[in-house]
Amino acid sequence: MHEWLQRIDLHFPVRYSAWLACGVGLLLFSFTWVAFDVGGPVALLCLFGVVLGWRDTRQQRHAVLRNYPVIGHLRFLAEFVRIEIRQYFIESDTEATPFSRQQRSLVYQRAKNQSDKRPFGTQLDVGAAGYEWINHSMAPTALDSHEFRIEVGTGGTSCTQPYSASVFNISAMSFGALSANAILALNAGAARGHFAHDTGEGSISQHHRVHGGDLIWEIGSGYFGCRDELGRFSEEAFARNARDAQVKMIEVKLSQGAKPGHGGVLPGAKVTIEIAAARGVPVGVDCVSPARHSAFDSPRGLLLFIERLRELSGGKPVGFKLCIGHPWEWFAIAKAMQDTALYPDFIVVDGAEGGTGAAPLEFTDHVGAPLQEGLLLVHNTLVGLGLRQHVKIGCAGKVTSAFDIARAMALGADWCNAARGFMFALGCIQAQTCHTGACPTGVTAQDPQRAKALVVGDKAERVWRFHDNTLMALKELVQAAGLSHPGEISAAHIVRRRADHDVRLLANHLTFLSKGQLLQAIAGQEPWPHKVFSEYWPRARSNSWQPAA
Repeated sequence: MHEWLQRIDLHFPVRYSAWLACGVGLLLFSFTWVAFDVGGPVALLCLFGVVLGWRDTRQQRHAVLRNYPVIGHLRFLAEFVRIEIRQYFIESDTEATPFSRQQRSLVYQRAKNQSDKRPFGTQLDVGAAGYEWINHSMAPTALDSHEFRIEVGTGGTSCTQPYSASVFNISAMSFGALSANAILALNAGAARGHFAHDTGEGSISQHHRVHGGDLIWEIGSGYFGCRDELGRFSEEAFARNARDAQVKMIEVKLSQGAKPGHGGVLPGAKVTIEIAAARGVPVGVDCVSPARHSAFDSPRGLLLFIERLRELSGGKPVGFKLCIGHPWEWFAIAKAMQDTALYPDFIVVDGAEGGTGAAPLEFTDHVGAPLQEGLLLVHNTLVGLGLRQHVKIGCAGKVTSAFDIARAMALGADWCNAARGFMFALGCIQAQTCHTGACPTGVTAQDPQRAKALVVGDKAERVWRFHDNTLMALKELVQAAGLSHPGEISAAHIVRRRADHDVRLLANHLTFLSKGQLLQAIAGQEPWPHKVFSEYWPRARSNSWQPAA
């Protein structure tokens, strides 16, 4: 049904063709009814179509119907038929990709504050390899609040303005990738729920500022919002934005999970006045995001750059985001921390399963480490070097439920970010037309008429509700496990089935380092804890991205 909507959706009039046809039909058959006493039932049917179309364009709950009056109802009918046919003849609710109907339904229900309870037990195959669960306690706790937060910027760096962050925040999505109304709704929801909204590398637009929600300003290789006329990093431009009270943290983007190592170009035709103002680029000129940064050229340089950003921002928390690629490059950053005693306030690990508006298939499918492997490597390295207390870790990659958050925390995360989950809360139907400009719900559309289908007030409420109800569910998991904060969830709480008769705690299934263990291995006092360390740590160099021979 989504593909069908996309195919017919060529121009503005086409989207409204059914409504217009009803109007023309009403006039035609009304005339024949009066003149020849025929066409009465058809005229009444056309009148019903006109009234329905008028109602569809004015209601505010369904973006699809605002963009597709009358014919949009076919989607809901098709969805109902598809559910019934699939349930009995084809597949379960857990099999669709990239997000199953079960995952999407959970977000929709929580965003609309509807019941998310399920009858008749799990639909998952609990005997299948990969099935996971959290161990519960015979002595559950009773918590007063689900307002779980983590302090960022208290790890002994030069940060003087620590930020109390929610454990669940909006991941990086730029204005330009999302519509103005989507940005407005996300930030309004974040402001109401007191959680953070990552700007994406497209910088801070006027739409980010309307509702005053907390911002994490992401700085990519294009230095949008902090660049000079030649596209180089500008300290003056950075300081102007970074010292804004709405900006709570600064995040240097090294790579993105869905397309790590890949730059991008926003064609000049899409660089509108609003986008140009946010990014600090000329209107109508191609906007280039290089594949690598020009402000630093080594791991040491990265840490010095972060230290400088912290100073220019007035002492706000500064960190970086990456998807793990060559292990020696991550180890080189870790060695630079050892050598310089300079630390980022936080690191966000992006999994290769993360989403994007557009990327080559080879990159989305086969480049970058998945979240589990990347997150575990970063956490283990910092723990093994005795540096974990200096650096908080965030993560992103298909996080939609409270169990997703719990599992990430068991692997070492302090907080989680979600992008597509919050897109679903906005009304995204997974049409997967983000890169075409034909988004049927207006979430990623830049056409003002199409984006108008997304009603900011209604969707902001849903963004807040999704966040609030997800944390409420997380609270219930934490209580069931007998804990007092999700940060207490460890690899000893999560169990994974490896095979029919092989069930292990994550603590026993995966390698977790103890504090200082890697230092002892480096000194030759005990064996290397894992082959990735023995093979790549000796090759990493703190002054170069290139490995030693």
